[in-house]
Amino acid sequence: MPMKPNEREYRNFTLSVIENDQEQETESRTVNGYASTFNEPYTLFEDEDMVIREQVAPEAFNDADMSDVIMQYDHEGRVFARMSNGTLTVEPDEHGLAVRAELGGTELGRQLYEEIRGGYTTKMSFGFSVPDDGETWEQVAEGTRTIHTRTITRVRKVYDVSAVSLPANDGTAISVRNLSEGVIEKVKAERLKALETERRRLELRLRLMSGGKNNE
Repeated sequence: MPMKPNEREYRNFTLSVIENDQEQETESRTVNGYASTFNEPYTLFEDEDMVIREQVAPEAFNDADMSDVIMQYDHEGRVFARMSNGTLTVEPDEHGLAVRAELGGTELGRQLYEEIRGGYTTKMSFGFSVPDDGETWEQVAEGTRTIHTRTITRVRKVYDVSAVSLPANDGTAISVRNLSEGVIEKVKAERLKALETERRRLELRLRLMSGGKNNE
């Protein structure tokens, strides 16, 4: 059940402040976090019938276009840091996609730094797209529910990393709306198709048992 190729998606993670080294002569206003973690499944949606999970493979960002990622707030408006001027670093390490941003270049950036330092803004999100061959799906039964797991194996492009105002639960809801609506519809369609196939199979069996007569 692949997603639409190159559709932009968003995920939320945690931001933290790098405390200044007292030996530094100039004050640094640097924040860091992870835009993604590797091989750590997270739940995008669940109800009484199914669970949709996602994880990112360690090689997913190997060929990603990260030529000029920017840092924003809630994915819009001002640019607080960007890769092209050296104020933003976005690169994979052994844990995930690491983000480090220097926010001291503008007054609004310094204000954002203080909000993050004070714990008023603690989440970060990143916008990205996946090509049509950049994901795999697994489906397993777990009790009465079906578990669908999407593994992102290749990211086409990282557009931005953003500090976000929404708390963790609301952030998850946003991820569900951006990703899972299409997945849910596809799962439902697959279920209806399976039910229709089973119905026809039962009809055929009944006809064979009645000597091939049409009972309709």
